[in-house]
Amino acid sequence: MEDFMSGSLRIDPFSFPDPEADLPGDGKETDTAVIAGGCFWCTEAVYKEVDGILGLRSGYTGGAAETADYRTVCSGTTGHAEAIEITYDPRRVSYGKILKLFFSIAHDPTQLNRQGNDHGTQYRSAIFYKNAAEKSVAEAYIAQIERDKLFGAPIATTLEPLTAFYEAEDYHQDYAARNPSQPYIVHISQPKVKKLRENFDGMLKKPG
Repeated sequence: MEDFMSGSLRIDPFSFPDPEADLPGDGKETDTAVIAGGCFWCTEAVYKEVDGILGLRSGYTGGAAETADYRTVCSGTTGHAEAIEITYDPRRVSYGKILKLFFSIAHDPTQLNRQGNDHGTQYRSAIFYKNAAEKSVAEAYIAQIERDKLFGAPIATTLEPLTAFYEAEDYHQDYAARNPSQPYIVHISQPKVKKLRENFDGMLKKPG
């Protein structure tokens, strides 16, 4: 079971800085981002709360199609990471703001090939970029975070080209919302969502 995140974060999440570089809006109504930060149940639950997030899919990326199933990925030998694909409205939430929540709330980016007690490369911290612009923003933000010494340990997040995203089995989709009493969700996912609500109220979806 994954421990609660960001034990090495040296500042309050509310004070976590915006990226100094971000993608231009370009008037696009939708875009996608793919990130991996441990169990996809938990990362999905965080972004489900955020205004401008239009859709979420839990899945696998980094490996081959024939190994993109939960049982095989859990072996830690496929190259896949548990990841989420985020469909968002860049006019309401930017790529940089998505990365801000990734680093400050969604997981601990200083843990190498693990999150808490979840061990293996399938739980690695990674940003899967689909173009040079996304890669540049992510590289610059990591450099900014390291420069400002926001964590007590080096950032372990890898930047990897997105080759394909394979949607996970149906029972993994929207798992935290559908299983609120499941112990993993109670102890790992819900505290992250609580911290999101406490620190980033202005980024949340409005009721109704």
